Amino acid sequence: MPVPRNVIEQIKQIIPPLNGTLHKGQSGRVGVLGGAMDYTGAPFFAAMSALRLGADLSHVICAPTAAQAIKSYSPDLIVHPILKEGAPQDKVKKELDSLLSRLHVLVLGPGLGREDYMQNYAKVALNLARSKAMFLVLDADALWMIGQDLSLVRGYRRAVLTPNVVEFKRLSEQAGVDTSVPADGRAVEVSKRLGGVVVLQKGPKDLIAIDTTGEAASLEESGIRHVLDEESEKVKEVIEVDVEGGLKRCGGQGDVLSGTVGAMLAWGKCYEDGAFGDKSIAASRIPILAAVGGSMVTRTSSKRAFHVEGRGLVTQDMIPYLAKAFAENFGEDLQAGERGRL
Repeated sequence: MPVPRNVIEQIKQIIPPLNGTLHKGQSGRVGVLGGAMDYTGAPFFAAMSALRLGADLSHVICAPTAAQAIKSYSPDLIVHPILKEGAPQDKVKKELDSLLSRLHVLVLGPGLGREDYMQNYAKVALNLARSKAMFLVLDADALWMIGQDLSLVRGYRRAVLTPNVVEFKRLSEQAGVDTSVPADGRAVEVSKRLGGVVVLQKGPKDLIAIDTTGEAASLEESGIRHVLDEESEKVKEVIEVDVEGGLKRCGGQGDVLSGTVGAMLAWGKCYEDGAFGDKSIAASRIPILAAVGGSMVTRTSSKRAFHVEGRGLVTQDMIPYLAKAFAENFGEDLQAGERGRL
């Protein structure tokens, strides 16, 4: 089923204009927390994908053991090697607090791993982000982390979860979703049980679901204020993204998706803060729009890269196609700007 036209038009409203009116940073500042000794590619893919989609700045918050490798991949990334094993947690928390104050969105999970010290730092960062009403993307081992304590995200409607098949099965069980629930209804049930977080269930067709009708959904916990009609905030919605993707599913494609969703959430935060647009899109609507938009662009870039590379496709082949994938889905004018085309 095609993405509804009205949803695409809403996504376009949270995309920053390319007309010279914005200064550096008003098209999104993205943070990716992950990267330790064994994992350096995933945070790079997520952070670089955010840049290639159009975010202004992309930061990687990682362990010192990963920093040099990630820095060597691209000079465009800002790398913060502050997640040192054995460092005083109060010191790291203070550094994280300062850093997150400069960002619009935090992507947690790519390259995070399950070592205790990285998991602990991720929890600290997640709680700080919530206190600042930041948008969040949770993927990979951040999903494993919240599965151990669902209260970390329950009720926080600014979060987007991006589980693959295995991660979704595990998360569904942890949330207490009965196996009798039809397969196409489980994502929205997970959302309801977790208080209205957006669930992006990856698969042959991506399902993006939200259900804020349960008691766990909280406007106050989500930093969503000045709502005149709280009843209008109780929604249940499932959007199927059937945009064609590539026939090879390479290992880091989920990291690319985390980055594209993160970039769109950063745009949404700039929109919410008044950098551009008319604020007709509610803040609570931004996570599902970002999830749909990121899914569309990622799937299209996979298709384009696969047509060139075929069976030999690897994740880094997808990133150069993000701009063309964006234009294919949302229009050349939005991609190139008013003066960007010859």
